[in-house]
Amino acid sequence: MAEKFDSLEEHLEKFVENIRQLGIIVSDFQPSSQAGLNQKLNFMVTGLQDIDKCRQQLHDISVPLEVFEYIDQGRNPQLYTKECLERALAKNEQVKGKIDTMKKFKSLLIQELTKVFPEDMAKYKAVRGEDPPP
Repeated sequence: MAEKFDSLEEHLEKFVENIRQLGIIVSDFQPSSQAGLNQKLNFMVTGLQDIDKCRQQLHDISVPLEVFEYIDQGRNPQLYTKECLERALAKNEQVKGKIDTMKKFKSLLIQELTKVFPEDMAKYKAVRGEDPPP
């Protein structure tokens, strides 16, 4: 799979370089540079075809739209992964806190119910397999 990404990256780098060179030619265009301009335009067409061939190999890859938003904002797309992991860790801590709170509540509830309803709680614990009946 990595070689597919490497191939796409290589084609994209070549394409970007051709666009850069095309920009240089166009910014200082002289009639004598028409042949070079035509050549760069043909390279762009070929480059787009090469990129399209890579697209067919990577059709099953999906990228979250937020990654493109990061790129549009000029941010590093790797920050998206980092922030996703940080959000997941924060959510994990939050859920863990809720679980711990519910366990403490259950323990206290059982203690209090045992004080008020000792026989019923003994039956409950026996059914649950927590304590043998007296």
